[in-house]
Parts: sequence; structure tokens; C-alpha cells
Amino acid sequence: MNIKRYMIKDTNETELKHLDPDEKGEFKSKEEANAKMEQLKERLIELQDILFAQKKHSLLVILQGMDSSGKDGTVKHIFSGINPQGFMVTSFKKPSLEEEAHEFLWRVHQKTPPKGYIAAFNRSHYEDVLVPRVHGGLKKDDMKRRFRYIRQFEEMMVEEGTTIIKLFLHISKEKQLKKIQERLEDPKKHWKFDASDLQEREYWDQYQEAYEDVFKETSFEKAPWYWIPANHQWYRNYLALAIVVKTLEGLDLSYPKLDTPTPDISELITPRH
Repeated sequence: MNIKRYMIKDTNETELKHLDPDEKGEFKSKEEANAKMEQLKERLIELQDILFAQKKHSLLVILQGMDSSGKDGTVKHIFSGINPQGFMVTSFKKPSLEEEAHEFLWRVHQKTPPKGYIAAFNRSHYEDVLVPRVHGGLKKDDMKRRFRYIRQFEEMMVEEGTTIIKLFLHISKEKQLKKIQERLEDPKKHWKFDASDLQEREYWDQYQEAYEDVFKETSFEKAPWYWIPANHQWYRNYLALAIVVKTLEGLDLSYPKLDTPTPDISELITPRH
């Protein structure tokens, strides 16, 4: 698969209305994609094992998208099976009083992955430029400054050994409403329903424009944004996983070697009788 097709490069012309959330790539069926996904999961397990052992690189996967676009499900499906010792996930909610007393990146920096780890952000520091843009909480100059801080923050992380993947889960307004309805009809999904999701739907177009500005200001070669068609859960999961695996394969991963001569322990092995 050519994952670069989903990389947002020409940020000056990226309009979400021209990107199809119903896309299913090269697959003719869900079953065909699931078979390949199992292979990718096995590959991810292998790569994470080397990453954790080597302690040279770290990986940060940032997931953003409209409400009900599948951020929780994407984390659950693509990272199930990997070693939990080397995985971290953070869901950024409304800042606490302590967090509000610091600059907006303070709470984020504390959750970035140490070397050897994979971290997933379910929503992220990008909420601090999306919500204020839509609801008018920041002046234009303050918004520009925050974009500059984000670029500098991510550039620093990359230079220090963290690879950053930013995934925008692109769902249609119609599909979102269908998922909200499913949550209301299924008692097992009631806990997922938030009345504010319906209120935020009124700002759909404003959020689309805000995301386009995010891409324009913060998608750069070493920390690119990818758009993920999210109307079909199975393709969303497959593509997100493919991007993670392909990115890890691009790193110089290898198991560390002994830095001393291999000791002879033959005399310590007790012979069996």
C-alpha cells in the first residue's frame, strides 16, 4: 500500500470536502482487509519488541477527528496484542485547574513517550487550537502563536528521537449521526453518549475549516498529518495500522548487541543425569 497517498502535503489546497470518508482503498471486502490486518498486527508486535529493547527511538501517534469518528476504537484495534509494558495512551480532556495554570503544552509534554515506547494521544494539544478557533476563545495573534509553539514542540521531539504520526479520522456528518443513534439504541453503548456531541454538530463546518488550518500550519515532513477515511471501521483500522507499521519499518531498528565479550557459562550449566 502507498500510504503517502493519504499524507497531507499540499496544505494550502487541502479541503476536507474533496476527501472521501467512504473510501475503502484497494479492498473489495472487509474480510480481505482483515486477513492483511492480522499480518500487520504480527509485524507490529515484532517491531515494538525491537523498539522496546533498543531504547533508541520512540513513537507518538496522535489521533484527532470529529466526535464519534472512532478514536477509541482505532487505539483498541491497532494496538491490541502489543507488549503493554512499552505502550502508553492518554486521552486529553478539559484541562484541570492545575493544568490551566500552566502554558497549554505543559500537560502534554509530561505524557510524551520515553525512548523505547509507543504512545497514543486520543485527542491532543490540537484541541487547544481547534476549540478556541470554533468557539472564539483566542484572538488571531494568540492562535498563530500557539501554532508556532506546536511546530517548535514537535520539531524538538523529532530531533530528540521521537517519531510523530498524526492521524485525522475523517468521518461524514451523516455517518456521525448514525453512530450517535446506535449509541442511544444500544444500552451497552449508552456510556459513550455525550449530549455535547449533538451541540457540537451545529459547528460542523467551522470545525472542518479549523482542521484545514491545522493541516496548513502543522503538517511538515518530519511530523506529517495523514487523513484516514473513517466511515468504514475496518478500513479505518487497517489504514491506521498500515501507517504505523510502515513508519516503524522506516526507522533503523535492531536488537542491541552485547557491549562486552560473550561470557562462557558452560561450566555453570548443570549436566542432566
